[in-house]
Amino acid sequence: MAEDTPTPGAPLLPDASSMPGGAVLAVQDLVKTYRLGDEVVWALNGVSLSIEAGQLVAIMGASGSGKSTLLHLAGGLDLPDSGRVIVEGKDLSSMSDRQRTLFRRRRMGIIFQAYNLLPTLTAAENVAVPLLVDGTPTTEIQKRVEQAIQVVHLEKRMQHRPQALSGGEQQRVAIARALLNDPAVVLADEPTGNLDSVQAEEIWKLLRKLAHELGKTVLMVTHEAAAASYADRAYVLKDGRLVGTIEEMEPGNAALVAARYTQLAG
Repeated sequence: MAEDTPTPGAPLLPDASSMPGGAVLAVQDLVKTYRLGDEVVWALNGVSLSIEAGQLVAIMGASGSGKSTLLHLAGGLDLPDSGRVIVEGKDLSSMSDRQRTLFRRRRMGIIFQAYNLLPTLTAAENVAVPLLVDGTPTTEIQKRVEQAIQVVHLEKRMQHRPQALSGGEQQRVAIARALLNDPAVVLADEPTGNLDSVQAEEIWKLLRKLAHELGKTVLMVTHEAAAASYADRAYVLKDGRLVGTIEEMEPGNAALVAARYTQLAG
């Protein structure tokens, strides 16, 4: 696997000129079904999209539209019935379970609605967990944890445990942890679902910064028009199908996104 998976540890702030051209993440004709008794439920039915480096893209849809299923497939957490997920030119379906796990840990960062922080660890220690699992030398861990903490502006809170942090601060710790291996792709599953409007806006701006300033490819699942307004574009899912795209959005203009979403999703 060593020759197949890029070694983690590249700088968190790459030279924009060195970023690869073309799609970093692409899904092609994804189909995913589930059985509910005798009924077959189509979670995804032929969905295709692509995202380039430096783009923040939102996936919008009602509950049951397939948006979370799409995110799980994009992260290799599940496999499609048919179709392909390509990340940095690699087909996730062609990998073994272990290869997908290593690739996800080293080239992808995942942010969940729940912060998934260990309560007995400080913010810095929580950020360090992926490198501890990888057996990274202590001096390298310290350097990279400090870099990641700086990106999310938590330098003054890095020795605090989760219970002493606000919800927004806890989510920023989770984002720093997702950035630790300098991933090519960052996946965010309803990342502000537990936050108030002020803290949520801070997270949306941070995700936009990851894309536009750090060159990350960011895919965010959300049901909030305000969240999607910070994206470069939003794909709208309905009943497992891609029904349209919202573009030319204005950050913070939730009304504009909501109106376009209603037109597409009905």
